[in-house]
Amino acid sequence: MATAVATQPTSFLDPAVLARIGNLELLAKVVVEGFINGLHRSPHLGSSTDFAEHRAYMPGDDIRRIDWRLYARTDRHYVKEYEADTNTNFVVVLDVSPSMRYGGDTGQGESGRVSKLTYGCYLAACLTYFSSLQRDRVGFVAIDRDVVDYVPPSAKHLQLVLHSLERIEGGSRGAKPAPGATLLQPPLKKLSESLRRRSVVVLISDLYEDPDDVLRALTHLRGRGNDVIVFHLLDPREIDFSFSDASNFIDMETGTKMPIIPEYLRKQYRELVQQHTDALSKRIGESRADYALFDTSKPLDRALFSYLASRQNFNRVR
Repeated sequence: MATAVATQPTSFLDPAVLARIGNLELLAKVVVEGFINGLHRSPHLGSSTDFAEHRAYMPGDDIRRIDWRLYARTDRHYVKEYEADTNTNFVVVLDVSPSMRYGGDTGQGESGRVSKLTYGCYLAACLTYFSSLQRDRVGFVAIDRDVVDYVPPSAKHLQLVLHSLERIEGGSRGAKPAPGATLLQPPLKKLSESLRRRSVVVLISDLYEDPDDVLRALTHLRGRGNDVIVFHLLDPREIDFSFSDASNFIDMETGTKMPIIPEYLRKQYRELVQQHTDALSKRIGESRADYALFDTSKPLDRALFSYLASRQNFNRVR
């Protein structure tokens, strides 16, 4: 059985650098292949006793999976693939609500930053590309207050998923989002009803909802036996509240304006954000789903390590 164990994270490409790559498929390929090269062991997951096919040996593959009889006939190294390697549905769910468009180039000397939505598109593309290499059936769902785009899981849908992400990422540039509160529960309930097989579902969102409401939304997915991974995205300024000038702050979900002097509220704000993320981590963990918080200024490799670790845990308990 080939297992994948993450060692130390490699020094990886910054999201701001990746933003210069115009093609999302190329971006995903660069990130994922760099990530795989940084592993000391194979990233391929799962095995069973049902043989499916051979594939060429790759550095990092478990040598116990080499078919030595085939080597004796062909003088080439091949490893055995099993049905479990090709038998997983992978669906990435991306929150495209107005608040996800926060971040990016502010025009105030912080050029090169990416919005939460752009970071989410990069992350979704990399995870989908990576899962496609695992021979998973890949699918995609974009959600706001309802499902706004849906690509059903299939072994042939990598390009469809990347095309949808390209369209969403391109459409977000310069667009002015219409205010409106996000509700995770209706679209996730609808998604759970459409998944016919047990799946690995990755939710990418800024989770601007009460933790109890987030849990109720995830219950629909967990209740049908799916393995759920939650990637919580926040802009660094949403974490440290490093603003200096007094100004009107606008809630991108509701459009409400509020005059704020950052210096007076910074400590209280940080405590509230910490309480919110702690509650999400605790409650989601108790529901047997995986949770990870990501700062959108950080490289993408940590997300890939988290995803790989979660997949290994799911394989062990299945």
